Parts: sequence; C-alpha cells; structure tokens
Amino acid sequence: MERKIFRSISLAWIGVLCLVLIFVTGILYKMLSNWAFLELKEKTSLAVQGIEWMGKEYLEKIQTEDRLTWIAPDGVVLYDNLFDASAMENHADRPEVQEAFQYGSGMDTHYSEFLMKSTLYYAQRLEDGSVLRVSCTQGIGEVLLYPLVYPVLAALLGVLVLSALLASRLSKQIIRPINEIDFDHLEKNRENVYPELVPFLQRIQQQNQTIQQQIQQMKQKQQEFSAITGNMSEGFILTDNQANVILYNASALKLLDAVPDADGRCALNESKCFREVTGEALCGRRMEQVIEIQGRCCQFIATPVIRNGQVNGAVVVILDVTEKEQRERLRRDFTANVSHELKTPLTAISGFAEIIREGFTEPEKTREFAGDIYNESQRLIVLVNDIIRLSELDEGGLEQEKEKVDLYQIASDVVDQLRPTAEKSSVHFVLEGQKPTMIEGVSQILEEIIFNLCDNAVKYNRPNGQVMIRLVKEKGTVKLSVEDHGIGIPKAAQSRVFERFYRVDKSHSREIGGTGLGLSIVKHGAACHHAEIQLESEEGKGTKITVIFPLT
Repeated sequence: MERKIFRSISLAWIGVLCLVLIFVTGILYKMLSNWAFLELKEKTSLAVQGIEWMGKEYLEKIQTEDRLTWIAPDGVVLYDNLFDASAMENHADRPEVQEAFQYGSGMDTHYSEFLMKSTLYYAQRLEDGSVLRVSCTQGIGEVLLYPLVYPVLAALLGVLVLSALLASRLSKQIIRPINEIDFDHLEKNRENVYPELVPFLQRIQQQNQTIQQQIQQMKQKQQEFSAITGNMSEGFILTDNQANVILYNASALKLLDAVPDADGRCALNESKCFREVTGEALCGRRMEQVIEIQGRCCQFIATPVIRNGQVNGAVVVILDVTEKEQRERLRRDFTANVSHELKTPLTAISGFAEIIREGFTEPEKTREFAGDIYNESQRLIVLVNDIIRLSELDEGGLEQEKEKVDLYQIASDVVDQLRPTAEKSSVHFVLEGQKPTMIEGVSQILEEIIFNLCDNAVKYNRPNGQVMIRLVKEKGTVKLSVEDHGIGIPKAAQSRVFERFYRVDKSHSREIGGTGLGLSIVKHGAACHHAEIQLESEEGKGTKITVIFPLT
C-alpha cells in the first residue's frame, strides 16, 4: 500500500506537469506560427513589388531559402525557384491560391507527421491577376522543442524529487497505524486504528476463527488419510485433470522406483507407464494394466474422479503382482514340462508294448523290450513321486511337527543308500562333521534335501571323483555343504537350476535318469526349515551347494 500511495502521488505531480507543459507548448506554438506567417507575409509583399518592377528577372536574381512560385490567373505555374515550372501541375486548386485569387491574399499550412515539420504557404495577388506564393518549412523540434529541453528536464527533475519526498512522508504517515495492527490480538487495536477500519478488523477476526477451525479439521483429516495410505502396501496416487501429482504414498515411490526432490515433490508423471494409464482415466475410462518395472510386475488401476459431469482428476492404485505373475508363469511352465516329461516315457512304453502285442519280436527281444518298459515305468514312477512331493512342499510340507534330529546321522544314512550307485561310477563319499549335529526339523524332508544334493553330486561327477559332505556349526547356524568335482554349472544357468524341470544339459540328464526336480525339492525343503541356500560352481571344476539351517 505504501508503494501504491507513493506511486500515485508521484504520478499525479508528473501528470500535472505534463498538462502544464502541453498547455504552454500549445500557446508557444500558436504564437510562433503567427509570427512565422507575419514574416512570410512581409517577404511576399517585397517579392510582389520586385516582380511588378522587374518582372521575371527579379525572381531569377533573388537569392532566398524560401520557395517562390509564380502562378498565372489560370493556375499554370510560370516560375518556381526549386522545380521545373513546365513539369509542375496546375495550382488553381490550392487553398491558398484560391483565396488569393478571390480575396487578394491567402495562407495555408501542410503538416508532415513523418518529418514532424509544417510547411507554411502565403499567396498574394499581383495587379495583372497572377499570384505569387512564398512557402517555408517550420520544424517543430528546431523551433519549439529544442529551446524547451533544458527547462523541461529541470522541471521534471524537480517534480520527481519533490513528489518523492512528499509521497514518502505521506505514505508512511498513512500506513503507520495499519502496520501497527496486531492481527493476533485485534481487540487491543481498535482504539489506535482508523475508525473506518474497525468493521474490517471485526471481519478479519471472524475469518481468523473460522480459518483456525478449518485448519484443525483439515489437519485431522490429513492425519487420518496419511495413516491409512501410509500403511498401505499398495501404491496410491491422486492427480488433477492435467495429470499433475497431488498426493502419493511411500509405497507408490517404492513400486515406481521414484525419489522425491528437496521440496517433497516427485516427478511420478514422467514415467511413461504412469502417463498411459492416467491418460485413459482422464478421458473418463477406467484402466487396468500390468507393467514390468525394474524387474517387478505392477498392476495399475486408474479410475477417473468425476464431479458435476466433469473429469477433475484420477486415482491410481498400484499393486505389486510380481509373485502372482511368477506363480502363474511357473504354473504354465510346470504344466507344459509335466506334460512333456510324462509323454516321453509313456510313448516309449506304448511303443514297446505295441510291438510285443503284434508278435513281431523274437523271445530274446521280448525280454529286452520288457526291460525297457520296466525302466521307463520306473522313471515314470520317480517323476510322479517327485511331482507329488513338490505339491506337498508347495502346500507347506508334510503335516509333521518339527523335532530334534541328528543331521549327521541322516547324512550318513544317505551315503550308505547311494554308495552302491556311486561305486558304479567310481565316485567316493567323504563325510565330515561333529556327531551328533542336532537341529530342529522334519526328518523325512531333511533326508530328501541331502539325498537330492548327494544324488546330483554323484550323477554329474567325473569318474574317480569325490563327493565331500561337511557339517559345520557356526554362529547359531548349521551349515550343510555338498561339494563335487564334476562338470560344474555355467555362470548363465546358475540362477535357474532351482527351477522345476530346468536342466543345464538335457541330453546328459536323460542318460542318467534326471527329472529336473531334485534341486526344486531342495529349495522347497529348505524353505520349510527357514534355511538359506548358497551355490558356488565353476564350469569344468565342480559345484558346491551349502544349506544354512538356523539352530532356533
């Protein structure tokens, strides 16, 4: 307000000065114009006398800066000291010439806006009826403005200084009582303020009370909303009708891998997937889409916010469906792999049985085919048993309570069980550890874990190789490691060996009777015991798998 008052007073003074300058300039201009016409009239009279005395010869000899034009009674130009008279048009229609023909003399002014100059014309009739016109150019800047430059600048400077001083003092005096108002205690200021402001202060006091109540209500609602959205595992984003983010929770930042800036703002709308689903919602259509972000599958559900028939924004809910999508993919892969794995032995059994049924084989071949049928059926039984076992582990393992079991004794029993198979391949077992090594667990599941680890170590070992089984107690855990010196696992395949039916070398696995489910059973069995699995392998040198069981 103080600046506005200061500006108003200053502009008022400057406005008054400008009006005075315009008025004075107009008067001076009129006076100078009249003076210029009088001077031009005297020059014209002298020239007329010279023409009447000497004729055209006078005009040719006279030296002047003014333009002299001699015009015949019919308007034809007889002489012009600046232009060729024969090439000039008829001047009978010129206002000053017409006045001279009619009244004996005439005058006129032509103004050029481009040059900011006026041309003054004065015409006088001679005794023979012809007219002599004399004209001169009057520059407003040269004649009028230049002499006034310094006085005007001095006047403007004085007015500016004076108006600045007066405006500063007056504005401070007017504003001081207003600036001294304590808006937190308005009832104490009524005696010291202008009476005209008392109703205004009362309204402010009422507004302050209303605003405080609204702020409290908004804070309470915001706290409730923050408590709800802050504890949601789902991402929540609210946008306006321009897709600008108004509100979001921490889960949204985590799922979209976004980081807010120093002001707490977050450029979530820079995400391409976010713009796609939000754009559909802002067009009034509900949108659902599953998008992969940073290795996670996120389901976006965008719903338009409609008020009074207009879309005012969008609500976007983000669900992490990574596990669901992975389970769905595993289910599809599992179904496809089971179908394939079951089809292979069944096809072989069906083929051998058909040959035997048709009687196309000799007795010796019949015995050989019967052996093949038996081997394929045994393979089929092992596969079915592994599938059933995996299904049981998927549902939380067997309905057995954990008990104290000796892990060393279980490992020893497994070694005894696999030793005949290992000796056929010239593979030797080495078992190291403290006896007994007690942990809490389900004996049957632990036996399957060790059996599958040792079975793979034998199958994928080299002739005269070794399988090292170690049990080590360390920092509240028991580490069970099974190490072989076999073919090893390529680096690219190490992240997938625990998937169902995954085989690094499918042809070699079929030769040794592998189903591709052994390490999957190990993984699920370890999960039932809250154990951690570590894999170390180098192609051509061997593999070491460690299962770390917590003691409690």
